[in-house]
Amino acid sequence: MKQVYISQHPLVQHKLTVLRSVDTDHRSFRELVRELALLLCYEATQDLSLSPQQVTTPMGKAEGFKTEDTIGLVPVLRAGLGLVDGVMELLPSVQVWHIGLYRDEETLRPVEYYNKLPTEPTVNVCLVLDPMLATGGSAVATVDILKKWGVKRIKYLGLIAAPEGVERLSTAHPDVPIHVAAVDEKLNEVGFIVPGLGDAGDRQFGT
Repeated sequence: MKQVYISQHPLVQHKLTVLRSVDTDHRSFRELVRELALLLCYEATQDLSLSPQQVTTPMGKAEGFKTEDTIGLVPVLRAGLGLVDGVMELLPSVQVWHIGLYRDEETLRPVEYYNKLPTEPTVNVCLVLDPMLATGGSAVATVDILKKWGVKRIKYLGLIAAPEGVERLSTAHPDVPIHVAAVDEKLNEVGFIVPGLGDAGDRQFGT
Protein backbone atom coordinates (compact mmCIF):
# COMPACT_ATOMS: atom_id res chain seq x y z
CA MET A 1 0.00 0.00 0.00
CA LYS A 2 2.76 2.40 -0.94
CA GLN A 3 0.34 5.09 -2.16
CA VAL A 4 -1.75 4.97 1.03
CA TYR A 5 -0.85 7.53 3.68
CA ILE A 6 -2.36 6.87 7.11
CA SER A 7 -1.96 9.82 9.43
CA GLN A 8 -0.08 9.07 12.63
CA HIS A 9 -0.69 12.51 14.10
CA PRO A 10 -1.89 12.23 17.73
CA LEU A 11 -4.64 14.80 17.19
CA VAL A 12 -5.95 12.91 14.17
CA GLN A 13 -6.05 9.64 16.09
CA HIS A 14 -7.73 11.25 19.10
CA LYS A 15 -10.39 13.06 17.06
CA LEU A 16 -11.09 9.98 14.95
CA THR A 17 -11.73 7.95 18.10
CA VAL A 18 -14.27 10.50 19.34
CA LEU A 19 -15.83 10.63 15.86
CA ARG A 20 -16.42 6.87 15.83
CA SER A 21 -18.35 6.82 19.10
CA VAL A 22 -22.11 6.29 19.02
CA ASP A 23 -22.31 8.89 21.80
CA THR A 24 -21.04 11.70 19.53
CA ASP A 25 -23.98 13.91 18.50
CA HIS A 26 -24.52 15.41 15.03
CA ARG A 27 -23.14 18.84 15.88
CA SER A 28 -19.96 17.45 17.44
CA PHE A 29 -19.62 14.98 14.57
CA ARG A 30 -19.67 17.76 11.97
CA GLU A 31 -17.10 19.79 13.90
CA LEU A 32 -14.78 16.79 14.21
CA VAL A 33 -15.07 16.09 10.48
CA ARG A 34 -14.08 19.69 9.78
CA GLU A 35 -11.08 19.50 12.12
CA LEU A 36 -9.93 16.17 10.71
CA ALA A 37 -10.22 17.52 7.17
CA LEU A 38 -7.93 20.42 8.04
CA LEU A 39 -5.32 18.15 9.62
CA LEU A 40 -5.39 15.61 6.80
CA CYS A 41 -5.23 18.37 4.17
CA TYR A 42 -2.05 19.68 5.82
CA GLU A 43 -0.46 16.26 5.33
CA ALA A 44 -1.83 15.74 1.81
CA THR A 45 -0.45 19.03 0.49
CA GLN A 46 3.18 18.65 1.55
CA ASP A 47 4.33 18.21 -2.06
CA LEU A 48 2.72 21.31 -3.58
CA SER A 49 4.96 23.19 -6.00
CA LEU A 50 6.70 26.34 -4.76
CA SER A 51 8.46 29.27 -6.40
CA PRO A 52 10.71 31.86 -4.71
CA GLN A 53 9.12 35.09 -3.51
CA GLN A 54 10.64 38.07 -1.74
CA VAL A 55 8.61 40.07 0.75
CA THR A 56 9.28 43.19 2.80
CA THR A 57 9.05 42.78 6.56
CA PRO A 58 9.12 45.63 9.11
CA MET A 59 12.84 44.90 9.43
CA GLY A 60 13.89 44.46 5.80
CA LYS A 61 13.70 41.95 2.95
CA ALA A 62 12.96 38.25 3.45
CA GLU A 63 13.25 35.41 0.97
CA GLY A 64 10.28 33.08 0.97
CA PHE A 65 8.01 31.05 -1.26
CA LYS A 66 4.57 31.01 -2.80
CA THR A 67 2.56 28.03 -3.97
CA GLU A 68 2.30 27.59 -7.71
CA ASP A 69 -0.43 24.95 -7.94
CA THR A 70 -4.07 25.81 -8.56
CA ILE A 71 -6.19 23.49 -6.42
CA GLY A 72 -9.73 22.25 -6.81
CA LEU A 73 -11.84 20.47 -4.22
CA VAL A 74 -14.24 17.83 -5.45
CA PRO A 75 -16.51 16.71 -2.60
CA VAL A 76 -18.54 13.65 -3.49
CA LEU A 77 -22.14 14.52 -2.57
CA ARG A 78 -23.37 14.46 0.02
CA ALA A 79 -21.02 13.10 2.68
CA GLY A 80 -17.99 14.83 1.16
CA LEU A 81 -19.48 18.26 1.89
CA GLY A 82 -18.48 17.97 5.54
CA LEU A 83 -14.79 17.95 4.60
CA VAL A 84 -14.91 21.15 2.54
CA ASP A 85 -14.91 23.74 5.34
CA GLY A 86 -11.86 22.27 7.03
CA VAL A 87 -9.85 22.17 3.82
CA MET A 88 -10.92 25.71 2.90
CA GLU A 89 -9.65 27.00 6.24
CA LEU A 90 -6.21 25.90 5.13
CA LEU A 91 -6.67 26.68 1.42
CA PRO A 92 -9.09 29.64 1.22
CA SER A 93 -8.46 30.30 -2.49
CA VAL A 94 -9.39 26.87 -3.80
CA GLN A 95 -12.10 26.21 -6.34
CA VAL A 96 -14.91 23.83 -5.35
CA TRP A 97 -16.64 21.57 -7.86
CA HIS A 98 -19.36 19.09 -6.93
CA ILE A 99 -19.89 15.60 -8.28
CA GLY A 100 -23.01 13.74 -7.18
CA LEU A 101 -22.82 9.97 -6.86
CA TYR A 102 -24.92 7.57 -4.86
CA ARG A 103 -24.38 3.90 -4.21
CA ASP A 104 -27.03 1.56 -5.51
CA GLU A 105 -27.84 -0.49 -2.41
CA GLU A 106 -28.44 -3.66 -4.44
CA THR A 107 -25.45 -3.61 -6.77
CA LEU A 108 -23.19 -1.40 -4.57
CA ARG A 109 -22.18 0.35 -7.80
CA PRO A 110 -21.99 4.18 -8.07
CA VAL A 111 -24.64 6.08 -10.01
CA GLU A 112 -23.82 9.62 -11.19
CA TYR A 113 -26.61 12.17 -10.82
CA TYR A 114 -24.82 15.55 -10.73
CA ASN A 115 -21.79 16.95 -12.53
CA LYS A 116 -21.23 20.66 -13.21
CA LEU A 117 -17.53 20.66 -14.11
CA PRO A 118 -16.55 23.34 -16.67
CA THR A 119 -15.67 22.27 -20.20
CA GLU A 120 -11.92 22.67 -19.59
CA PRO A 121 -9.92 22.11 -16.37
CA THR A 122 -9.35 25.26 -14.34
CA VAL A 123 -6.97 23.66 -11.80
CA ASN A 124 -3.93 21.40 -11.97
CA VAL A 125 -4.46 19.56 -8.66
CA CYS A 126 -7.73 18.06 -7.44
CA LEU A 127 -8.50 16.74 -3.97
CA VAL A 128 -11.36 14.24 -4.03
CA LEU A 129 -13.17 14.55 -0.68
CA ASP A 130 -15.18 11.60 0.59
CA PRO A 131 -15.16 10.50 4.25
CA MET A 132 -15.43 6.75 3.66
CA LEU A 133 -13.51 4.71 1.10
CA ALA A 134 -15.68 1.61 1.35
CA THR A 135 -16.18 -0.41 -1.84
CA GLY A 136 -14.18 2.21 -3.73
CA GLY A 137 -16.75 2.51 -6.50
CA SER A 138 -17.55 6.19 -5.99
CA ALA A 139 -13.88 7.12 -5.66
CA VAL A 140 -12.92 5.30 -8.85
CA ALA A 141 -15.85 6.84 -10.73
CA THR A 142 -14.94 10.35 -9.50
CA VAL A 143 -11.29 9.97 -10.51
CA ASP A 144 -12.42 8.61 -13.90
CA ILE A 145 -14.48 11.78 -14.40
CA LEU A 146 -11.63 14.08 -13.37
CA LYS A 147 -9.09 12.37 -15.60
CA LYS A 148 -11.45 12.62 -18.57
CA TRP A 149 -11.82 16.30 -17.67
CA GLY A 150 -8.04 16.59 -18.01
CA VAL A 151 -6.72 17.01 -14.45
CA LYS A 152 -3.15 15.71 -14.20
CA ARG A 153 -2.73 15.40 -10.41
CA ILE A 154 -5.44 13.91 -8.22
CA LYS A 155 -5.39 12.96 -4.54
CA TYR A 156 -8.02 11.22 -2.44
CA LEU A 157 -8.68 12.61 1.04
CA GLY A 158 -10.97 10.77 3.42
CA LEU A 159 -11.36 9.65 7.01
CA ILE A 160 -11.58 5.86 7.02
CA ALA A 161 -10.87 3.28 4.32
CA ALA A 162 -11.59 -0.42 3.98
CA PRO A 163 -8.91 -2.68 2.48
CA GLU A 164 -11.31 -3.52 -0.34
CA GLY A 165 -11.75 0.15 -1.25
CA VAL A 166 -8.02 0.80 -1.10
CA GLU A 167 -7.35 -2.16 -3.38
CA ARG A 168 -9.99 -1.09 -5.90
CA LEU A 169 -8.88 2.54 -6.10
CA SER A 170 -5.19 1.62 -6.15
CA THR A 171 -5.70 -0.92 -8.92
CA ALA A 172 -7.81 1.41 -11.08
CA HIS A 173 -5.66 4.51 -10.43
CA PRO A 174 -2.21 3.64 -9.08
CA ASP A 175 -1.10 7.27 -9.52
CA VAL A 176 -3.66 8.65 -7.01
CA PRO A 177 -2.35 8.97 -3.42
CA ILE A 178 -4.83 8.05 -0.70
CA HIS A 179 -4.75 10.13 2.50
CA VAL A 180 -6.85 8.83 5.40
CA ALA A 181 -6.91 8.71 9.19
CA ALA A 182 -7.32 4.91 9.34
CA VAL A 183 -7.65 1.73 7.30
CA ASP A 184 -10.15 -0.51 9.06
CA GLU A 185 -10.72 -4.25 9.16
CA LYS A 186 -13.18 -5.03 6.34
CA LEU A 187 -16.51 -4.40 4.65
CA ASN A 188 -19.62 -6.13 5.93
CA GLU A 189 -22.18 -7.87 3.73
CA VAL A 190 -23.96 -4.61 2.86
CA GLY A 191 -20.81 -2.65 2.03
CA PHE A 192 -20.27 -0.72 5.30
CA ILE A 193 -16.82 -0.38 6.85
CA VAL A 194 -16.25 -2.38 10.03
CA PRO A 195 -15.75 -1.07 12.69
CA GLY A 196 -16.02 2.26 10.81
CA LEU A 197 -18.35 4.92 12.17
CA GLY A 198 -21.66 4.13 10.51
CA ASP A 199 -23.10 6.25 7.71
CA ALA A 200 -21.00 9.44 7.55
CA GLY A 201 -23.69 11.39 5.68
CA ASP A 202 -26.47 10.46 8.10
CA ARG A 203 -24.34 11.26 11.13
CA GLN A 204 -23.32 14.65 9.73
CA PHE A 205 -26.78 15.76 8.69
CA GLY A 206 -28.94 14.06 11.30
CA THR A 207 -30.90 11.90 8.87
